[in-house]
Amino acid sequence: MLTRRSAAAAPAQRPNILFIMADDLGYADLSCYGRPDFRTPNIDKLAEQGMRFTQAYASSAVCSATRTALITGRYQYRLPAGLEEPISNRDVGLPPSLPTLPSLLRDAGYETALVGKWHLGPLPKFGPLQSGYRHFWGYRGGAVDYFTHALAGRADLWDGDTPVHEVGYLTDLLGAHAVTALGDFARAQKPFLLSLHFSAPHWPWEGPGNKAESDRIAGEKDVHVFMDYDGGSQAIYAAMVERMDQQVGHVLDTLDRLDLADNTIVVFTSDNGGERFADTWPFTGRKTELLEGGIRIPAIVRWPGHVRPGTTSEAQIISMDWMPTFLAAAGTRPDSRYPLDGTDISPALAGGRLPERTLYWRYKHLAQRACRRGDWKYLKIAGNEFLFDVVADPLERANLKAREPQRFAELKNAWQTWNATMLPLDPASNSGGFDASELADHFGVSPDD
Repeated sequence: MLTRRSAAAAPAQRPNILFIMADDLGYADLSCYGRPDFRTPNIDKLAEQGMRFTQAYASSAVCSATRTALITGRYQYRLPAGLEEPISNRDVGLPPSLPTLPSLLRDAGYETALVGKWHLGPLPKFGPLQSGYRHFWGYRGGAVDYFTHALAGRADLWDGDTPVHEVGYLTDLLGAHAVTALGDFARAQKPFLLSLHFSAPHWPWEGPGNKAESDRIAGEKDVHVFMDYDGGSQAIYAAMVERMDQQVGHVLDTLDRLDLADNTIVVFTSDNGGERFADTWPFTGRKTELLEGGIRIPAIVRWPGHVRPGTTSEAQIISMDWMPTFLAAAGTRPDSRYPLDGTDISPALAGGRLPERTLYWRYKHLAQRACRRGDWKYLKIAGNEFLFDVVADPLERANLKAREPQRFAELKNAWQTWNATMLPLDPASNSGGFDASELADHFGVSPDD
């Protein structure tokens, strides 16, 4: 059994990795990022002990596409699974033969576990255990009810590949199982990767005190009713985020209790921009949109001895950067057959800068496309093209393509060149949803355009 003394004395230990990801959390939904109407003290403390990024991006404006990039370190558009946006009920998922962050760390001697959301393809072909995680406790689809742990009447809670039933509010259960996993890792005396992928604050809009709302939709077969278009409130949303923050606190306290904190990289982030009740200020747009509010996310890193406490970074980072960063920290390498699109952000974590690069996105709805280089962003949406200085104009209101025609052409051409190296869009793939009236208001076009 690993004692506190032996844990502290072990020389040149490879770092443990605790990667915590919220679902549909907006850029400003944490009080350390500016949320004014509720507090997130545990995540705020994490930021005080580490680095807060102000220009972090999700690889997609929806969840399973981002998760594909996160776990592979490559643009999701290189895989059929990444074209689903999000993965639907088709027989599509993350190929088990593909090297992943957990499989490469597992092969390097790490224990690996996923607690929470998978959403990268269904059994029997696809799953966390098939793609590098040794342990899994959570759900496989895009969302479940917080109390019944079912989607549209179908139970979706698993221990490995075995369906299970457990009573409790989902956020609390995920926190509890993460705490259990940390205890198991401590006893194993091996470095670990623990991916804690919360459901909160994704719909259905149910805080810990909203069991009656769960009862209302229990057994509902229409997924659109389950999505609760007529439900929720700012108060319920606040309760969902606050309970997630509480569970993050329990997990971080467990790291301290087990004397694991000093040798553990902790990351807190989101899979994409915010949904209906989210705060994305100072940006506009939300989930499913390539406006900044749909892809700009909070990202916090604590790594004692490597990241100076209480710092911020303006480095432009993206979801697929975590894989090369973690592999480098663990002293291992990616598979040379699958060159990574992400970059090791260790220089930024040390307080330095990253080389300038261009980040790319596309999304099937309204034929959206975007790229960012330096302060500049090219965006095409709803048949209109834009050039924004997103540092001077974070709300993306002043279209500068006429004033900066050369810069506009360079970024547009760069996007087209990049896109030619990706898989073409799949007409049969799922393509999520959007609020046409909101887009119309923002761009001054007809909702039918």
